[in-house]
Amino acid sequence: MQDSRVDTAQFYTEFSGLNALKTQARTDKRAALEQVAKQFESLFMSQMLKSMRSVNDVFAEGNYLNSSQSKFYQEMFDNQLTLSMSQNQGLGLSDVLARQLARQIPGMDNEGERAAGHRASITDYERSLPPLSPRLPAQVNEVKAISEDVAVKEPVADETATEELPESFESPEHFVETLLPMAEAVAGDSGIDPRVMVAQAALETGWGKHMIKGGNGEHSFNLFGIKADSRWQGGSVDILTSEYREGIKMNERAAFRAYPDYQASFEDYIGFLERNPRYRDVLAVADDPEAFADGLQAAGYATDPAYGAKIRRILNSDSFEAITGQSLSLNQGGEE
Repeated sequence: MQDSRVDTAQFYTEFSGLNALKTQARTDKRAALEQVAKQFESLFMSQMLKSMRSVNDVFAEGNYLNSSQSKFYQEMFDNQLTLSMSQNQGLGLSDVLARQLARQIPGMDNEGERAAGHRASITDYERSLPPLSPRLPAQVNEVKAISEDVAVKEPVADETATEELPESFESPEHFVETLLPMAEAVAGDSGIDPRVMVAQAALETGWGKHMIKGGNGEHSFNLFGIKADSRWQGGSVDILTSEYREGIKMNERAAFRAYPDYQASFEDYIGFLERNPRYRDVLAVADDPEAFADGLQAAGYATDPAYGAKIRRILNSDSFEAITGQSLSLNQGGEE
């Protein structure tokens, strides 16, 4: 149905008719396009007529009838004249424009007609629902039973796993025996020697005797002293830590990442190194424990100037050799 407001677009002073064209374009693109093409032809003719009248301006000089008021009404007359001419036969420009632009409008074919199957509004979509499968109730019950079974079992398994993780370690040997299997399982394709990871964890936590804990005693399971910066989306704990600034040891309060268990700490440690470009050269020598330990210090992993030497000393300690049966035979020297 034609919107009555569109008819008012035939009067150049009625802007509501132009707004109605926008509404009509949603349902009848062809009719709206033809009307807009006529409006454009009107503008073209108006400019042409204005140029023609400007030729006579030289003859109107000194004419007492030539005033700003007469020019104003003459311009109004010309605008309405050109609009009326375009709405009738016009110059034929609107027909050419409508044919050309119709090919570029979604939902219209090359002839400017509505394309078959085009959905102009939500009412054009099929609203009937397909028949339900007779097996649907049984499948819903099956999924519900599985989800309830998983909901009952998972918390018990998680609670048991958490209880088996020690929050402190009786000795360096206990520390290595507990964490080395986790490091070996996580190391995978990273190329990092699991023993180096455990040795660094021993340095960061004092063989597990100085684990990072929150103000209320909550355990962070953070083995590598990784801080919780803006990139970290998990939990965190705030503690007072020691940092070296220009060789001077200073105490600072900082937030550190918190994990659900030690394995998550190992996994995040590897990901932390792999995601940070500054450790690219360190990972390139992951197969060399001595170079890897010194590379961590050179890359700025810690501010302690003797960080690499301390890791190497732990790797050659009796605790490591007793558990792993291997000695790296590294240089025992270095600063404390």
